[in-house]
Amino acid sequence: MRLPKIGPAFLVTAAFIGPGTIITASMAGANYGLSLVWALLFAMVATLVLQEMAARLGIVSQQGLGENIRHAIKQPLIKALVVMLVVSAIVVGNGAYQSGNISGASLGLVSVVEQLGWQVSYVNWLFPLSIGVIAFLLLITGSYKVIESALVLLVGLMSVAFIVTFFLSEPQWLELGKGFIAFELPTGATLTVIALIGTTVVPYNLFLHASTASKKWHSVKDISKARQDLFVSIPLGALISVAILSTAASAFFGKQINLQSAADIAPSLQPLFGDAASIFLGFGLFAAGISSAITAPLAAAFALSGILNLDKSLNGFGFRLTWIIILILGVLISSAGFKPVTIIWFAQIANGLLLPLISIFLLWIVNTQALGEYRNNRWQNIAAVAVILVTLLLSGRSLMSAFGLL
Repeated sequence: MRLPKIGPAFLVTAAFIGPGTIITASMAGANYGLSLVWALLFAMVATLVLQEMAARLGIVSQQGLGENIRHAIKQPLIKALVVMLVVSAIVVGNGAYQSGNISGASLGLVSVVEQLGWQVSYVNWLFPLSIGVIAFLLLITGSYKVIESALVLLVGLMSVAFIVTFFLSEPQWLELGKGFIAFELPTGATLTVIALIGTTVVPYNLFLHASTASKKWHSVKDISKARQDLFVSIPLGALISVAILSTAASAFFGKQINLQSAADIAPSLQPLFGDAASIFLGFGLFAAGISSAITAPLAAAFALSGILNLDKSLNGFGFRLTWIIILILGVLISSAGFKPVTIIWFAQIANGLLLPLISIFLLWIVNTQALGEYRNNRWQNIAAVAVILVTLLLSGRSLMSAFGLL
């Protein structure tokens, strides 16, 4: 049996498993035990449905999602509004979340060093700057293979770290199995479910996947390879999320432990499961942060170069300028120790509008004659419509939350 070759879907996994996912899954486990595991299962299915369409579009059209949207919308005013929304969401949203990625990687590194007994004089700007430099050096190579290989290594490290921590926490297997099928919604858990799904089903990843699939594969015969890649990488990401949630449930459920950031998790595990669990989780946090710190600027560059008709090659000036701006914003905000509440508030609104909008455009485009026999079939359309309806509901709740209406 031949193992499927890993590819662009691994970048998607690297992108959505970041510090934000770690703290969201940890908070879900700490507050609600294993009752919300089903939300991660739904998020995985929704991600598979949307990302498969994005990858197929990229391979058949040999263009990214941004280019396809720009070409498909003929009405100038609508095109201008869509471009404005995508640009604002990507620049502001990715800039804000990039700071979280870099901070998470830095704090994971600090946690590992401290658990090993080394005394570190932590300078606010030193670790974020170091993470930023690592991301810069990988991205500046302009080599898709180098970036992909680095991210595969990081996802591998992340997987080992979180899954080993999961086993060290002695999970409750029967309760975990029930959590997948019970579809329980404890009182007050609605926003947590939204957050769990929202950190997995990410609009930027649709741009990232379509563009990287078009770069890796150049024949419609390769669609099967893209699907194999997808059905290995996305479930792996879901498994990591489940491992994080379950570890937090074992450690914190029913206890009065206040988790405010991903940095609080590793030290809290040490007295419960020993140094090994804390060190592995620290490594996982570092890998998750730095992998997302690489993919977030990359996704922004692919999206903007496509929607603004810039040079989309990895060595293109506009492409590089985009990811450099996102990277610098992330390093600066992270180094300043500034909690970008207002920026993230705007990003939440922009993303709440962007996900269903981009999903609808994607569904429309993969049903056009341009894809020929590779258009969506009936079952693909039914699955996509169901996912989009749920994203509309979640986006509505997210927007209401952002405006203080929930």
